[in-house]
Amino acid sequence: MRVIVHTGKGGVGKTSISAATALRCAQMGLKTIVLSTDTAHSLADSLEVKIGPEPIQLRENLWAQEVDARYSMDKYWGRFQKYMVALFSKNGVEDIVAEEVTMLPGLEEGAHLLWINQYVEEGFYDVIIVDAAPTAETLRLLSLPDVMRWWLERVLSLTRGVSRVLRPIGRLMGRGKDSIPDDEAWQQVRDLFDTLDKVRDLLADPEKSSIRLVLNPEKMVIKETQRTYTYLNLYGYATDAILCNRIIPEDVTDPYFAQWKIKQQENLAFIEEAFGGLPVLKAPLFGGEVSGKEHLDRLADALYGDRSPVDRMFDGSTHKIEKHAEGGYVLSVPLPFADKDDMDLYRSRDELTLRVGPYRRNIVLPYALWDLEIADAKFIDATLNIRFIAK
Repeated sequence: MRVIVHTGKGGVGKTSISAATALRCAQMGLKTIVLSTDTAHSLADSLEVKIGPEPIQLRENLWAQEVDARYSMDKYWGRFQKYMVALFSKNGVEDIVAEEVTMLPGLEEGAHLLWINQYVEEGFYDVIIVDAAPTAETLRLLSLPDVMRWWLERVLSLTRGVSRVLRPIGRLMGRGKDSIPDDEAWQQVRDLFDTLDKVRDLLADPEKSSIRLVLNPEKMVIKETQRTYTYLNLYGYATDAILCNRIIPEDVTDPYFAQWKIKQQENLAFIEEAFGGLPVLKAPLFGGEVSGKEHLDRLADALYGDRSPVDRMFDGSTHKIEKHAEGGYVLSVPLPFADKDDMDLYRSRDELTLRVGPYRRNIVLPYALWDLEIADAKFIDATLNIRFIAK
C-alpha cells in the first residue's frame, strides 16, 4: 500500500491533482481511495459526483470520501466524550459548553489521520490519495501526535487519577455509573493516541508514504512551499516531489501573457534551485476548469506521462533538522561532490542561503531557529552540518 499526500498553499490546484492522480491509479488497476481533509471540500466538484463522509465507489477501482470532522469525532471519540459531558453536566455545566470543553485540542484535524490508519489496517486499498488542507492546517495536522501526547500526559493523567477517587463516591451519591469515565473509556483514549503515533510513523516512512508539495510558479507561493518543506523535514516526513501546476504553455503567444511567461520561467528556475534535487513534475495552465474525467486525464498525462504516480520519486535526503545532544539544533545538508573551499553561507533571521560554486540554495528556516545563532558549520562526509544555539 502507498499513501500519497498532496498539500500546498490554498488555490494552487491540490484537489484537481489529487483527483487526477487517483483516477490514473485506478486506471492502472490499483484499488484507490481519494479523501479530502480540507474543510472547504471541492473534491466532489472536481470529480463531478456527490461524495459523503463515508467512502463511495465512483467507478472500477476508485473510491472517494470527503472527511466530515464532526462525523469522524463521534466515530472515534464519542464514548469518552459522553462520559466527560455527563461529568461536567452533573456539576452544573451546560451540555453544549461541556461538549466544547471536552473536545480534545486538534481532534478535528486528527480525525483525518484516524481514517488513514483504518484503511491501512484493513488492507483493502492499494493506494490512499489525500487531498490535504492548505499548508498551515496540514502542518498542524502532521504535528498533532506531539501536541496531543502532551495533552494526554499532562491533563488526562490528572483527570484519570481523580476519576478513580470520584467514581465510587459518585455512585454512592446516586450520580450513576456514566457520570465518571470508566476503564473502557480511558482505553479509548489510549487507543486514540496509539493510533495517531502509528499514522505518524506511517507518513514518515518513505517506503510507504510520500508527501508531495503542490505549487504555482509564483514567488509568494514558492516561499510558503519552501517553509512547508523545511517544517516537514523538521518533523521527519518524507517529501519526494514538487508538483508545479498552471504553467503558461510555450505556444501561448498572446502579448497579454508575455511578461507573465517571463516571470514564470524565472520562478521555475528558482524552484529547480530551491528544493535541492527533488524532482519537479509540471502541468500547464489549461484553458478552463479542470474537472471531470476528460480534463483530469489530461492533467495526469501532463504530470506523469508514462510514469506511475505510486512510484517513490526521490530516494535521497535534501536536508534535515535534528536536536543536538548538547543543546540547540543541527541542520544537515547533503552536498555530494562539493568542495568546502568553494562554499559560502549567508543567513538572515528566517532564511539560509548556501552557495556552492555558481549554484545557490535557499532554505527557509522554521520558526524554532529564527532567534538562534549559528555556532559552527562543519563539512563532514559530503554533508554540511550547521549548528544553531541560543544567543
